[in-house]
Amino acid sequence: MTPLPHDRYCDEIAHQVGLLRAVVTSGADLSATVPTCPDWSLEQLVRHTGGALRWVELMVRTRARAEVPEDRVPSGEGPKDVGALDAWLDETGEMLVAALREAGPDAPVWSWAGLPTSGFWARRMTHELTVHRADAALAAGHPYEVAADIAADAVDEWLQIVEFAQRTVPDDAAGELRGPGRSIHLHATDGTWGTVVELTEDVIVWRHGHEKATVALRGPLTAVLLAFYRRLPLDSPELEILGDRELLEFWLERATFG
Repeated sequence: MTPLPHDRYCDEIAHQVGLLRAVVTSGADLSATVPTCPDWSLEQLVRHTGGALRWVELMVRTRARAEVPEDRVPSGEGPKDVGALDAWLDETGEMLVAALREAGPDAPVWSWAGLPTSGFWARRMTHELTVHRADAALAAGHPYEVAADIAADAVDEWLQIVEFAQRTVPDDAAGELRGPGRSIHLHATDGTWGTVVELTEDVIVWRHGHEKATVALRGPLTAVLLAFYRRLPLDSPELEILGDRELLEFWLERATFG
């Protein structure tokens, strides 16, 4: 599917960084475990997210043609002083947005997904932030919402990642998502958006729209997004599952980054 405009991603990165900073400065316990990433505390989540942004900023700014080791990223782990995390995040976001805007969407930059452009990284970091900000909000007990165009594009990008893993990583669990005659319908009940994912003998295919499928996942778009990224349990009251729940669970267990 066609990505959003480059400037839209840049704007959203700035917006999501601001929302993540608001969690950090809200008085939330930064030592608390993140329920959706139980190996991390909230502080570790913030450092991971900021470090990823700085890593991408360095690659985009230098037009890296090969992967840059993360230990070469200046201030990539953030300040030792927890109280300085907010300022570090603020600086990080400004640096990345400036680098992406200067590069535009078509500058050659190494990536892991066969799309070696700065535009790939603008999209990837938008959704890295969108999902990890959800992790932070859930850990802090804050409400979470995301713009409809960003949520829909996050689903598209996730499907492209799964398809990429099926094509290029033979041992990835996504390879098990093969076999005809099965489909998943994602249905936003607060708008017109919907997507149908078909499992095939080769790689998944998908299209926007509403069709009868083997299983349907229904709910507000933000809730569907979070469930599809395994951030919201399928039994959540916002969601409704119609049809073969086991297929949806099978998908969620195997849809990975590779």
